[in-house]
Amino acid sequence: MKLTDSAIRAAKPKEKQYKLTDGNGLTLLIYPDGSKHWRYRYLFNEKESMLSLGKYPETTLAQARSIHDGYKAILKQGINPSTHRKEEKRKAIVSVENSFEAVARTWWMHWKHAKTERHVAYTLRRMEADIFPFIGAKPVNTLTAMHFIELVYKVQSRGALDIAKRVLTMCGQVMRYAVQHGLSERNPAADIKPADILKKRKKVNHKRIPESELPDLLQKINQYDGQPLTRLALQLMTLTFIRTSELIGGRWEEISFDNAEWRIPPERMKMRSQHIVPLSDQAITVLREIKALNSDPVLLFPSERRNGKTMSNNTIIYALYRIGYKGRMTGHGFRGLASTVLHEKNFDHKWIELQLAHAERDEVSAAYNHALYLEQRRKMMQWWGEYIEMKGI
Repeated sequence: MKLTDSAIRAAKPKEKQYKLTDGNGLTLLIYPDGSKHWRYRYLFNEKESMLSLGKYPETTLAQARSIHDGYKAILKQGINPSTHRKEEKRKAIVSVENSFEAVARTWWMHWKHAKTERHVAYTLRRMEADIFPFIGAKPVNTLTAMHFIELVYKVQSRGALDIAKRVLTMCGQVMRYAVQHGLSERNPAADIKPADILKKRKKVNHKRIPESELPDLLQKINQYDGQPLTRLALQLMTLTFIRTSELIGGRWEEISFDNAEWRIPPERMKMRSQHIVPLSDQAITVLREIKALNSDPVLLFPSERRNGKTMSNNTIIYALYRIGYKGRMTGHGFRGLASTVLHEKNFDHKWIELQLAHAERDEVSAAYNHALYLEQRRKMMQWWGEYIEMKGI
């Protein structure tokens, strides 16, 4: 006789466990503690086996019958339901462990060494925001080129072209890692060229003044009526033309007054290689002024409001706004201006590129390329210091 919900609810515990039968091997065991458990008893290769199908009432009578019907169908195919369930569990575990997110996080842990803390954190945030919500749960060996194309289109649709390119690059790195570790047969992201699917963006040069306006800019920097340390930061940027982030993150331990050098460590450089900035006499003078004004034993440009933090990027750009150069000059503009002038004065292109820290470096050459043409660059930077002094710093 088939079970009913009312009969199941009315079933009371006894001193020993007993069972109620629904037919075709589906039973409900009633334990002395009052708990009720579904079981499926069946024969496979003339041997009796049993599967647990859940607990009542969490698993209802209708649900138990549906699960039971599924396992009966499997049994009719000559497959042991118990073996089938174990295999499904195994596949589920493998699917989770080999999901794109799981593999990506493993890749990230491997990749992050020798990268800057900021770059490492940014990469993880980007994956969590733009990749994992869409393909994170998918096993890496099921992903196709179209998955990545659709993902990139989603990012591009909000106008974030640069981020879309980075997302595709990250996906390619994760899939390459998956292939190398036997988790996927191939890397479908490698089939996609950004230029084939992303909109083209016209390259925009950083705003900068022409050389003819340099004396006026230097005069206004000298007359800057804001914080003295900000004025000195602008002067040092003019003389060294390093990136704004490299400037404001400067530490006294990187400066050698005796050798007239500023050695910026790899973790603070875009190219992940130590960068040597030969210091002209004029740059040394500015650094001594900073030293006299700044009591911080660690940072060249400490924040006024945040203890232990550096001056912000906005301090430089807002100072340029304040002296009348909004939309006409940026911190990066000093680099472009220096490059233009030095090229026009026939300094070797390689020296200029190395001093701008533009030169490509592989892992082998990174150890010594930072010192390449150092003596020539010393002379070039001293010429630049004298040129800036003549123009009015």
